[in-house]
Amino acid sequence: MRKKIKKCIKQFLKSAFFTAFLGKLMYYYGLLVWKTTRWDIIGLNQFYPIWDKDKSIILTIWHGRILMVPYFWNKKHPLNALVSPHNDGRIAATFLKKVGFGIIDGSSNDGANAAAISLLRSLEKDEAIAIIPDGPRGPRMKMNKSPLYFAKKSGKALFGASYSIKHCIIMKTWDAMVIPLPFSRGVFNLTEPYYIPADATEEDIEKYRQAIEDELNKMTHRSDKVLGLPYVEPGVTAKKKRHTEEE
Repeated sequence: MRKKIKKCIKQFLKSAFFTAFLGKLMYYYGLLVWKTTRWDIIGLNQFYPIWDKDKSIILTIWHGRILMVPYFWNKKHPLNALVSPHNDGRIAATFLKKVGFGIIDGSSNDGANAAAISLLRSLEKDEAIAIIPDGPRGPRMKMNKSPLYFAKKSGKALFGASYSIKHCIIMKTWDAMVIPLPFSRGVFNLTEPYYIPADATEEDIEKYRQAIEDELNKMTHRSDKVLGLPYVEPGVTAKKKRHTEEE
């Protein structure tokens, strides 16, 4: 009987109904935090002019800092997010759809051809894309090269975005997920724009990758320090995938 109950609970927690409920709950909770927090915004003055000029951009966000970033989008231009097709990704997809994002199923780590084609097509149609470059399993705050290949192929600018918030819970998870609390003070950061030349070599791409990762981490750590948050060490190894694990 206990096994049957556990099985029923697991099935319910993975059901479309429950994942949709959690996604909507995330959206309304994030909206509460966004509206009740006093935000300092850094880098937005050059971000939207470049987006207006180029029609689309590539936005990268650390896995642990995703929750508040979508609320800073002005919705002037379309924005599509790469989301895992698995259970956690379905929760994120519901959340992002509520914000207004388009959804592309796939993973920045698995090299799925269909997802890559969809992302490039979005850029060609002047629809921006958002990628989590340390997902779905890390190492945290370590950028993989996939966003740079899209930037090289499309000629679009690549930005990194992050946020820090004074009152929050930092989860003891592989990504050190920041759960913001309402009625707080926060800092939202955007990196400089990075254009990857069409003739960039693998060595060039690695230099750009390291530069973007370094800037994104430095501004995140700087804002964390200003707000009194503990230092979050970038990961060294990826989260191990169990045979039964859904990404």
